[in-house]
Amino acid sequence: MIFEHEIPAGSRLYFGESAKEKRSIEHIASELLEREGFEEIVTPLFSYHQHRSIRDTKELLRLSDTQNREVTLRADSTIDTVRLVTKRLGRSTSQKKWFYIQPVYRYPTREINQIGAEWLDGKLADVLDVTMSLFEALDVDPILQISNIQIPVLISFEFGIPLEWFASMQLEKLLGTDLPWLGELARVQHIEQLDAVIPKIPQILRPELEKMKDLMKACRCNQCVLAPLYYAKMRYYDGLFFQCFKENTPLASGGHFINDDISAAGFALYTDALIEARSKGQNR
Repeated sequence: MIFEHEIPAGSRLYFGESAKEKRSIEHIASELLEREGFEEIVTPLFSYHQHRSIRDTKELLRLSDTQNREVTLRADSTIDTVRLVTKRLGRSTSQKKWFYIQPVYRYPTREINQIGAEWLDGKLADVLDVTMSLFEALDVDPILQISNIQIPVLISFEFGIPLEWFASMQLEKLLGTDLPWLGELARVQHIEQLDAVIPKIPQILRPELEKMKDLMKACRCNQCVLAPLYYAKMRYYDGLFFQCFKENTPLASGGHFINDDISAAGFALYTDALIEARSKGQNR
């Protein structure tokens, strides 16, 4: 029996203070992003291309168009934003910096509100700087985690370690290999620890680890850690990426990617997690 007041698990309802807080967060973010030179875009709710964004396509909510071709509800905004700007808008705009404020949807009934931005031909260090400026404006001090997807990919290819071990964070298997440096790399969190381990690391991995160091040195963050073996579940990341946390709750993620020969960097903030983080901060 479904009661009249029930809503599907994972869907969102805002009222009173939560609705006010959501509007405040989105207003602060939109004003800051516009000052930073970003223009707003609202992408279609329906898409033919979401399989290019989501690694686990079972998370997609599928429908059919008038010609019985498969479409899905928007499950990620990144690839659609870049694709529409470069392919559909084309020569009608030279704008490289875009932001969106909109929800995405995952199977079975998950609604995830996001504030995100994509910078065509942008550098991840600059995108990360904008992200941290947003957290400052929102009065939230997160832990920043920097990773590089090329590290687990190279380890898997060169040393025969299943990529699934990284994707599902099976640390006990990674620590149990006959590669002692892999266990040491798994424990690295800070630049000093990485500097001590790098001489033991195979040469092929060192340039990618140096990229992580450079990004950490360039960022403005009170709390920053390295996670060299973390593997992102997004299909399009190709190198450096980051996540922001508050009390183990993800608040944001971002990274560099190449789609159809278009290089870009971007991020997404998770609105509902921000509402909760700001609420806890105000109650202290």
